[in-house]
Amino acid sequence: MFAIKQQDLKAYHQIYSETRQMAKPFTYAAVAKGIKGFGLPFRPIIQGLVLLATLGIGIQFYIYVHQAATNSMVTVSRPAGVEGFLPIGALMGWKYFLLTGQWDPVHPAAMVILGFAVLISFLFRKSFCAWFCPVGTLSEGVWKLGRLLLGRNYQIPRYMDGILRSIKYVLLGFFLWVILAMRPGQIAEFQQGPYYQLADVKMLYFFTQMTRLTFIVLSILILLSLFYKNFWCRYACPYGALMGIFGFLSPTRIVRNQGHCTGCRKCDQTCPALLPVSKKAVIRSPECTGCMDCVVACPAQGALDLSTKGLTGLGWTAPALGTTILLLYIGIVFTANISGYWQGRLSDSEFALRLRSIQAPAMRHPDFNTLKRQKK
Repeated sequence: MFAIKQQDLKAYHQIYSETRQMAKPFTYAAVAKGIKGFGLPFRPIIQGLVLLATLGIGIQFYIYVHQAATNSMVTVSRPAGVEGFLPIGALMGWKYFLLTGQWDPVHPAAMVILGFAVLISFLFRKSFCAWFCPVGTLSEGVWKLGRLLLGRNYQIPRYMDGILRSIKYVLLGFFLWVILAMRPGQIAEFQQGPYYQLADVKMLYFFTQMTRLTFIVLSILILLSLFYKNFWCRYACPYGALMGIFGFLSPTRIVRNQGHCTGCRKCDQTCPALLPVSKKAVIRSPECTGCMDCVVACPAQGALDLSTKGLTGLGWTAPALGTTILLLYIGIVFTANISGYWQGRLSDSEFALRLRSIQAPAMRHPDFNTLKRQKK
């Protein structure tokens, strides 16, 4: 009788132990392990979600503009997120805010999105480009398609690569020079002008009413992107150049542990920025986007980490980094929305009125000579 009871107790103990093992606490490490086990790359998931959200915003804005232009009943709201495609206006807005303390009333979300991009690029190595930018996602998709079709991607010779990479910084320098030279009164005048009030519509028409020259230029960029990784982002994007400057100042770095490294060079082969990760102890290049592709591809435990200076022993995982970036964006947008710094103040009726004269001379983009006259 005693033997039977003892066997029962052993069986109950085994069931209890298995139940406790199944009820493990939630951790980022467990999530990362589960995602890896199912073969789900975390960064493309985040990129896909942001790209889908961007497409949804674009469709909503197209419907809004179409209804306003045709005097139809407006059934959708003007999505503020579309202002993320107005970085020049955002730079003007930030300068005006820093000098006067007044937020851009026309396209306030443009300032919020630029601020978010700068923040995460400073915190996590130009991560806006790798994790959040929809243009970067499309560019990455094109070169991966090219590798699938052609069997490989090509590299521009090193001396030419360095010259071409300087183009985006030259473009950024030009825009900063123009904006920094403008006085606060001139920025305020530009913000209240008819062109800036419909700058997002002008951006929409850039794609929906594409000129032959625009089509040719975009086609060339897409074709080049099939052969060369991130051609637009690497060589011509001034927005990426700005994020690269803040990324260079970031306390977060890719760190390589020589003692654990096997020299397989999978990190070099995987890096979208073509950085020699296997030859560096710390990656400080402004081209590093914090994508963590090298860390994910590394087969040697502890050889590569994305770590933040001052947070000893904390190495970022892809799920942890992606989740942090998403939560930061949601928190910043939510705060801006409830505090009145997200939606523009132009009413639907005023928008429709402005839209009727969008082809008027006053609606043309101010050229360089106009800006020079304004600065005098």
